[in-house]
Amino acid sequence: MKLFDGHGLHLYVTPTGFKSWRLKYRFGGKEKQLTLGPYPKVTLKEARLKREDALRMLRDGLDPGNKAKAIRERRSAPTPEETTFRAAAKRWLARQDGRWRPNHAKKVARSLEVDVYPRLGSLPLTAIKPSDVRSVIEAIQARGTEGTAHQVLGRISAIFDLAVVTEQATSNPAQAIRAILRPVRKQAYPALTNLAQAQSLLKELAVQPSQPSTRMASFLLALTAARPGMVRMAEIPEFHGLDGPEPVWVVPARKMKLALAEAEREDFEFVLPLSRQSAELVKLAIGEWGSQRQYLFPSIRFSHRPISDATLSVTYLRSKFAGRHVPHGWRSTFSTIMNERASELGRPGDRAVIDLMLAHKPQGVEAIYNRAAYMPRRRELAQEWADLLMDGMPHFKVLREGPRH
Repeated sequence: MKLFDGHGLHLYVTPTGFKSWRLKYRFGGKEKQLTLGPYPKVTLKEARLKREDALRMLRDGLDPGNKAKAIRERRSAPTPEETTFRAAAKRWLARQDGRWRPNHAKKVARSLEVDVYPRLGSLPLTAIKPSDVRSVIEAIQARGTEGTAHQVLGRISAIFDLAVVTEQATSNPAQAIRAILRPVRKQAYPALTNLAQAQSLLKELAVQPSQPSTRMASFLLALTAARPGMVRMAEIPEFHGLDGPEPVWVVPARKMKLALAEAEREDFEFVLPLSRQSAELVKLAIGEWGSQRQYLFPSIRFSHRPISDATLSVTYLRSKFAGRHVPHGWRSTFSTIMNERASELGRPGDRAVIDLMLAHKPQGVEAIYNRAAYMPRRRELAQEWADLLMDGMPHFKVLREGPRH
């Protein structure tokens, strides 16, 4: 509905009741319409003044609609802060919501805060040159962290790709910087690969002046060759059949080293067959802190949390094998010793089974099937490893009691 005031000015009322002032006029032989504002926010008096301004522009040969359009564009144009690299990075991070695990998203955001924003954060996207990006990457490589340099450059490039697509940038200055990237040196965790030395380390850890949860976690690490994070974060309901002939540790897919989509699938969970010694140790830990606790190895200060990664690492640094073995090193210890035995005893088929026991990322349905199909042999090898490692070792009760004074 239209309620006319005169000289093209009218109040337009929509079927829902919304009201706005509009001006009907002709320019260049064409009929046009200009919106002057909503009623009652814009009064009749104000609407008439705006009409007079528009009619003056028409008399001067100008289209009042062009002026209104220019004002709208200025208001919608991004502010200088919105055109900075930091703002573009935050828009890129927001698009990853639901694609990444929360912890990974925090790590990526943190890496940008530490390594990128100090140099590029406040710069407008259009002002960033390849040399600016190069300075960021060279500073990271100067620390000897080539892997981080590769990751950060990939993130900068992805941020600019999005900015180009959304027309906030015209080019990606990060593309040419790959030429200066150094090869990533494969990380090798210090590990003892001699059985006698591995046993010597365990005997030392058994009586170290640390908390019982730390000592027990170190032994379960050694017995299962699991990743330290899996052991630290182990929850009591994950262990099954501890009093039976086939005890297992079922690690949910969300805890494995998998992509988000895979981590949400139950068929990617990892089942570790436990040796008799491992099952005994788990039962000891449950009895120590009670089955009502969430974590198998709780923190002493905060019982609702697991022991920390730093706690385990410091324990190993205090040993006589400091610098020669770390918590993650038990995986290499197990792999080296058991593969050497497979070769010496003429069991080449064990190599594939040993690899499966290390919980390497499965490739497709067949790999998941193989994990289940090889379960009997995996259990035999787990028991063989435990018997080798625990030969001559003190009883687990020492882990609860600690060093004698």
